Amino acid sequence: MADSVTLVRPVQFDGSRAGAVELAGRSQAISRVQELVRRTADGSGGVLLMAERGIDSASVARDLHARAYPLDRPFVQIDCAARDAASLERELFGVPPGISPPDLEALASDSRLAAARGGTLFLHEVGELPSGLQARLARVMRDREAFIDGAPVAVGFRPVASAAPGFDDDVHARRFRTDLYRRLAATRIDLPALRDRPEDVPALAARVLDDLSGVAGAPRRRFTQTALALLGALSWPGNLAELRAAIERAARLSGDDSIQVEHLLPALQLDRAPAPFVPAGNLREARLKFERDYIASVLQHCGWRMAEAAQALGMQRPNLYRKARQLGIPVVRISEPLS
Repeated sequence: MADSVTLVRPVQFDGSRAGAVELAGRSQAISRVQELVRRTADGSGGVLLMAERGIDSASVARDLHARAYPLDRPFVQIDCAARDAASLERELFGVPPGISPPDLEALASDSRLAAARGGTLFLHEVGELPSGLQARLARVMRDREAFIDGAPVAVGFRPVASAAPGFDDDVHARRFRTDLYRRLAATRIDLPALRDRPEDVPALAARVLDDLSGVAGAPRRRFTQTALALLGALSWPGNLAELRAAIERAARLSGDDSIQVEHLLPALQLDRAPAPFVPAGNLREARLKFERDYIASVLQHCGWRMAEAAQALGMQRPNLYRKARQLGIPVVRISEPLS
């Protein structure tokens, strides 16, 4: 497991596209989030990112930080679910309670809260924060001052937190402090799951592959249209983390500059159980079965309008008719407007 507490320098924002891979795409669902991120970036209030398992909320937090601060400001990330209460307390505060003046919380100069001054404190899975630490953190955020190494010091940072579905129930049941919740959730952003933005999957996949290709010594690669169509056809219950893992495996299987369906199929079989289908023979037979099932699904989704289906598949309409005949897909020609 990676260290749950990291100090990360902010990333630069590329104005031509969303800085966070998670924010890539043009669907209505992600467009709303992109607008919220743009509007929220310049503020100082807390931001709560609601995210399912596998959604890269940390990259969205870094994007908010990069838009708000210059490059030398700290970005401190803490995984509240990865450590026991005692070690998490040492990371956050550096010292136990009870050795500070009664009107101030005590921090050590090497604590993560002290390190976050002037920048962003990102609390991943904040709903897992123990109740005693919730009270201490709420106090620091309320007073914006702490007792550090024997002297009162201003402690100003922007809190950004992520939480999983069910967090609202914890707040309503008072398992999570309402005063801390209000400070963390001045703005709330619900990050959509991939099943709610399937049209964004090709753009996300391209960004992930681009990032992999940017690693020193890695070859530049691209997806074939059929491979992108396959990725876009799946539901990805594990969200971006599952998509990224499948692409990384496929990239290792690809020996040239393109990632094709035959590179993705083994990666997908490793990544999901049960697999979408069980190959009844060799890889060629598995690919033919996928092509038939997928093309039939696209045709059905498009109401058997061949021009629309051909555009979705990235092929010419005559080629789609020919492919359907080859695969044994019954096609009824319906009247379509000239394209």
